[in-house]
Amino acid sequence: MELESLGTFLKARRDRVTPEHIGLRTYGATRRVPGLRREELAQLAGVSAGYYTRLEQDQAGTASAQVIDAIARVLRLDAAETAHLHNLAGSPATPRLTRAEPERAHPRVLALLDALGESMPAVILGRRGDVLAWNRTGHALFADHLDVAAPADPAVRPSVPRMFFLDPLSRDRHRNWSELARVHVAYLRLTAGRYPTDAHLAELIGELAMRSTEFATLWAEGEVADCTVGAMRLHHPTVGDVDVDYQVWLQPDSPDHRLEVYTPRDASSADALGLLGRHAVRAGGAVSVDTTPPVSSQPRAMIDSATPAGTGA
Repeated sequence: MELESLGTFLKARRDRVTPEHIGLRTYGATRRVPGLRREELAQLAGVSAGYYTRLEQDQAGTASAQVIDAIARVLRLDAAETAHLHNLAGSPATPRLTRAEPERAHPRVLALLDALGESMPAVILGRRGDVLAWNRTGHALFADHLDVAAPADPAVRPSVPRMFFLDPLSRDRHRNWSELARVHVAYLRLTAGRYPTDAHLAELIGELAMRSTEFATLWAEGEVADCTVGAMRLHHPTVGDVDVDYQVWLQPDSPDHRLEVYTPRDASSADALGLLGRHAVRAGGAVSVDTTPPVSSQPRAMIDSATPAGTGA
């Protein structure tokens, strides 16, 4: 699947901004576009109409940061949307897709996961939402129907987006699935802007769009958002309803990777997580992970997950 370009994003966002939204007087003139005209946006951003038109047609080359910021202000983009616009502006109009090596969690992130023990669920996610490692409580909470050692093997490593949209067991576990689905898609779009040459990412988005009507509908809406904190309402087949807050810890050593930790939102959820944690301790043994250090000469790595699996993060 061909990823989003600067021009397609600009066109979609221009259509959303009406003259009334920004106090632009139209004097009752008949309008043929749902939002701003190109020349109106160009004037408000302080660029020529011809130059803006070339931007929207992906024919202007690389735009300056000042121009992108000016356009973002006119379009009333938030911080994540503005970052996405900058990412698209810095990418070639027709990027050459490449395939990188499988991702590996950084040893320091693995040490932090190990230090958490089984007191709370935790998962290390790669660039595209592949599970690079999890503790037993995290596995028990989100994916106890999968092999706990699956993250160790890149060939069968669980993929959060695939599981969330394509695995009925995962979908049924999320009581606020519709809310989280919008977050998943918006964050995946932000990721696609950061990595426009990633062939595996393009294939993942294409697969989800073809196999999930809900994903395709949400992707077409064009929302962009970061995903750092939020609430998840789960129904676990063993311990019942569990409500948790998720929060993301980013690591300077591996900016592509996210350590997600889940804390209970109420007393009953805390009891449920405690029960899962005690069961994990009784199960014994460490979760197998790939601790092979990354090769510094390789590009930022990612993995082409082939199995529909993952957590609900």
